[in-house]
Amino acid sequence: MNILVLCTGNSARSILLEALLRDLGAGRISVHSAGSQPVGRVHPGALALLAARGHDTEGFRSKSWDEFATDDAPEMDIVITVCGSAAAETCPLWPGTPLRGHWGVEDPAAAAPEVQDAAFTQAYAILRRRAEAFLAAPVEEMDRAALQAHLTQIGALA
Repeated sequence: MNILVLCTGNSARSILLEALLRDLGAGRISVHSAGSQPVGRVHPGALALLAARGHDTEGFRSKSWDEFATDDAPEMDIVITVCGSAAAETCPLWPGTPLRGHWGVEDPAAAAPEVQDAAFTQAYAILRRRAEAFLAAPVEEMDRAALQAHLTQIGALA
């Protein structure tokens, strides 16, 4: 199962969820992240938080979703957007027939410097709960309708 986590800049939230799904999934799924308008670097706060929580941060980079739209790219089964609902941002749309889930989280990179660490911690905690809930089900065995319902239900978790 191939999962693509999308956000606008691919510098914080999508990187956090990519790391969480990869590590908690322990080989059950293949996960990637990208942005519709990548900023070109992973936010240092995201890398610091992931490292502090024991995640390997080697190889993360901010990249365009165009990398996953080529003929030789893996075919995505699921696309999850993580753009925040209250922020003035537009979530990217992915063409094709993968299942879609929206797990919106406010952008910790956009938080004021004095609360940015707390914002990263909060975003990580929300995304971890969602990743754990997703992986608690036998997602590899679910039919499309059940998997879509599962994705939608998880998007409502705080």
